[in-house]
Amino acid sequence: MLTAVRQLAFEELSVNPLGPGEVRIRTLVSGISAGTELSQYRGTSPFMNRQWDLANRVFRDGEPSWSFPVRNLGYEEAGEIVETGAAVTRVRVGDRVFGTWGHRTVQVMAEADAADRLIPGGADPRIGIFSHIGAVALNGVHDARIRMGDLVVVFGLGVPGQIVLQAARASGATVIGVDPVASRRAMAEQLGADRTLDPTAQSIADIIKGETGGRGADICIEVSGAAPALAEAMRTVAYASRVVAMGFFQGEARGLQLGDEFHHNRIELISSQISGVAPDASHRWSKLRLWQTAVRLQHEQRLNLLPLITDTVPFADAPALFERLDRGDPAILQSVLDFGAAS
Repeated sequence: MLTAVRQLAFEELSVNPLGPGEVRIRTLVSGISAGTELSQYRGTSPFMNRQWDLANRVFRDGEPSWSFPVRNLGYEEAGEIVETGAAVTRVRVGDRVFGTWGHRTVQVMAEADAADRLIPGGADPRIGIFSHIGAVALNGVHDARIRMGDLVVVFGLGVPGQIVLQAARASGATVIGVDPVASRRAMAEQLGADRTLDPTAQSIADIIKGETGGRGADICIEVSGAAPALAEAMRTVAYASRVVAMGFFQGEARGLQLGDEFHHNRIELISSQISGVAPDASHRWSKLRLWQTAVRLQHEQRLNLLPLITDTVPFADAPALFERLDRGDPAILQSVLDFGAAS
């Protein structure tokens, strides 16, 4: 848990008897989100500075919604069922499940929830840590409404950007990845990008429009949370075409010249965020289906996400790993806490 900005601590949890319809899960691995979790670690999340009015869905000045200690760190977990309640019949001890229960050694889950989150037998349990971040990426690709043959440019090749790139290419698009970090561009090319570009070397808009006779990309997807990347995405996309903003922007987004290409080219700017799906698909798609699909597509080898894991450390070393992430270590993509064999 966070006791203050950039201050992590461990807390002992009580282990209570199970209810008849509950299961106890021993955590195997837990992934760290370098976006959402770092915003908590650094104290820059809007929930830590303003009040979220859920009824009206607006942030207001006032007492922050989250105060220290913050106990909701972590949403990329996989574990093994080690105990079942007396009435449990749909799952059994030894089954592995994915979920979003935080960086903790054990979790109690209702039988129905566990049954909906089973990791396929024989699969590497680490595919489970990509259930939520994979759902974020799939939701963004759905919001992009990609057509087969589209040219899609993905800005930002961190973990969500890498997943977006693979999913967009699997949807039939030609996909170009953009990132200033050479190792991330190399990873994207290894995992299926048609090519990658360095935004510090040349204007991405000039390259793409030069290669398309001035038309531009059919769709741009911004996944970095950096205002300059969003600005360049709006310069790169074709007239009256779509930019999907998936990045979690912190504070004021300086550098957006909204009177330029955004205004004159009638750019459609879509915010994609996992708290919901597009209304026109909500009768078919839910967060649960997105989570399940992210795991299934890995098991079917249509998404290859395990190579994104660059760093695995014991749970006890979490504070040091967060410090590295906070410093912006470019060598890290997906980092993982390993809970070992002890319960």
